[in-house]
Amino acid sequence: MTPTTLRVLRLLALLQDRAHTGRELAERLSITDRTLRHDIQRLRDLGYPVQAQRGAVGGYRLGRGTTMPPLLLDDDEAVAVAVAVGLAEDGATGIADISENVSRALAKLDQILPKRLQRKVTALREATAIGPATTGSREPDAPVPAAVLTTLAGGIRDGATVLLDQDDTERTEEIEPYRLINWQRRWYLVAYHLETHSWSAIPVARIQRAGAGSRRFAPRALPDEDLVAFVMRHIASTGWKVNARVTVLAPAETVIARINPAVGVVEAVDANTCILLTGADAMETIAIYLSMLMMDFRVDGPPELVDHIRTIARRYAAAVPPE
Repeated sequence: MTPTTLRVLRLLALLQDRAHTGRELAERLSITDRTLRHDIQRLRDLGYPVQAQRGAVGGYRLGRGTTMPPLLLDDDEAVAVAVAVGLAEDGATGIADISENVSRALAKLDQILPKRLQRKVTALREATAIGPATTGSREPDAPVPAAVLTTLAGGIRDGATVLLDQDDTERTEEIEPYRLINWQRRWYLVAYHLETHSWSAIPVARIQRAGAGSRRFAPRALPDEDLVAFVMRHIASTGWKVNARVTVLAPAETVIARINPAVGVVEAVDANTCILLTGADAMETIAIYLSMLMMDFRVDGPPELVDHIRTIARRYAAAVPPE
């Protein structure tokens, strides 16, 4: 590209970031005010709605136009957009009629991403599976740093161990990463623990730091052919702040057909009774899940949930007129 083209692209990048005074732009680009005005006009001729305001606090800013002009993104922004669009293509948005548009947008991004960025995006997309859609109450979001996700995805891609510092431990653990699962805007890592020789689904939000480990590993026999189902069972039994045990007065097959896999694990007791192991980050959410069962049940524990259900029962009883 010619120096003029490079300069105009730099100007566009500055304007897409925020508003600038003319003096700021001229100094950043090492050009005269006259050249700046010419470059602003070049952008306008290309369809970019560059707006100018006079006065002490005036300057140039990129406004809204009638068409969609080309967009400049830095490396981190490009990776973020590509990953977000990729999740949307996999159905993580829950919107049914945008899949074709999402696929076209992702194809355009894939075509122009530099190889160094494409490697990051591809690793994360190929390492990620999407959990099942759910209805009813949704748990609060648990955002995670992009750097942690890309490190975990790189380990999965390369078959390399990863060093983890989690918020509930005071030491660094080396694990073998196998799969990332995205469910309800939360991330989980299916990993094999080298110290305990066990599998688990680690909430990525609890990982404070992730770094490259010291060795490569051969893939092990997985704990389940369906790792999404493995994570859902793990979440239901151990992955919540509040875990509950509930006796449901219905056949296990009926309860399994009624609930989402992430809501709980069902164990048959007899032909007409089963145990539901479930959990959530709040007792209120468990109460909502249980009410949605539309079956008779008995809460076995914890005691706090029993007290909460009793309180709700009193409120419901008081809200109904006597027969």
